[in-house]
Amino acid sequence: MTETVEHLRDFNYYKLNQNVTQVLAEYIWIDGTGERMRSKTKVYQTPITQISDLEWWTYDGSSTEQANTKWSEIYLKPVVYVKDPFRGDPHILVLCETYLPDKKTPARYNFRWIANEIMEKAKDFKPWFGIEQEYFLLKRTGTTHIWPLGWPTGGFPYPQGRYYCSIGERNNFGRALAEAHLRACLNAGIKIAGVNAEVAPSQWEFQIGIAEGIEIGDHLWLARYILERLGEEFGIDINYDPKPIQGDWNGSGAHTNYSDVKTRGEGGYKYIVNELIPLLSNTHKEVLKLYGANNEKRLTGHHETSSYDQFSWGDGSRGGSIRVPVITKELGAGYLEDRRPAANIDPYLVSAVIVDVALLNSTYVNQLKQLLVQSAKPLA
Repeated sequence: MTETVEHLRDFNYYKLNQNVTQVLAEYIWIDGTGERMRSKTKVYQTPITQISDLEWWTYDGSSTEQANTKWSEIYLKPVVYVKDPFRGDPHILVLCETYLPDKKTPARYNFRWIANEIMEKAKDFKPWFGIEQEYFLLKRTGTTHIWPLGWPTGGFPYPQGRYYCSIGERNNFGRALAEAHLRACLNAGIKIAGVNAEVAPSQWEFQIGIAEGIEIGDHLWLARYILERLGEEFGIDINYDPKPIQGDWNGSGAHTNYSDVKTRGEGGYKYIVNELIPLLSNTHKEVLKLYGANNEKRLTGHHETSSYDQFSWGDGSRGGSIRVPVITKELGAGYLEDRRPAANIDPYLVSAVIVDVALLNSTYVNQLKQLLVQSAKPLA
């Protein structure tokens, strides 16, 4: 790949004739890795005005690491849709849950159903989330090897310090993709709150929120899908590994901001410090298992992280497990930031376990862990 970004969209997408009345629905789902998505297109002959207009559909689960070839049919259940920023109106992106042929048993890495159950039980507390999704942009330097965009091939750039929220050609790599992603998400109706260049060169972040309950997982997965699709056009791979480059370089997290009616109400800061933080501390080792694969490589106590083995917190601290923003302390109420989640989290798991610990007496923690373990087992 060259460093030149070509306008590939004009080549890849023919404009639809104005006389075309069909609706193209792009069905999207999480595959058997638990971290990547798949999609395929269904043509509808009539307008889509509500989720019930969308049919359940099937796909070959043996090709997505979710089934064997003797029993390979997996069902797609549409759960939410947004505008398609690539094809334009009236076409849509459809996020789906996945189920086995009985249409009742969740397929591998379908955690939305349990997250939705948890959110429904806690809905009176109105849990709000914002997730800061970090990622690296990687380019190909051959047929198999990949390396961060803007880095010398197989080598290293200047040390960190000049890249965070940077401007200028020598400091900022990939702005065109990040900007395209922001605009595409806004066009789709995704609750995106901002973007910025991160600490390591070619590392970026976008923020999703404020979103209530299950909506945070839905919008983050859809935003990831849009980013991956744009990566196709730019010839750039999107990497969510917690520590893609070893050495003196920041890893990638998915810092999760949380609040509810108690933290946002009168005395919210005292409630966070005296009641909520002890709950998070007591469940530290348990919930970390739901906070992304290989996260121990990132949570070293260095590079703006806390220790994987020890819980810590502080007002305005970016070296703790939990940061209580100074604005929360100043106002006496607000939100906290859980800095432990890795970039490759399933947001359904993380948002669900935070709500469970904060509001439901950790009723579901063990079940969430068991579901993750079961999904990770090799297929029979």
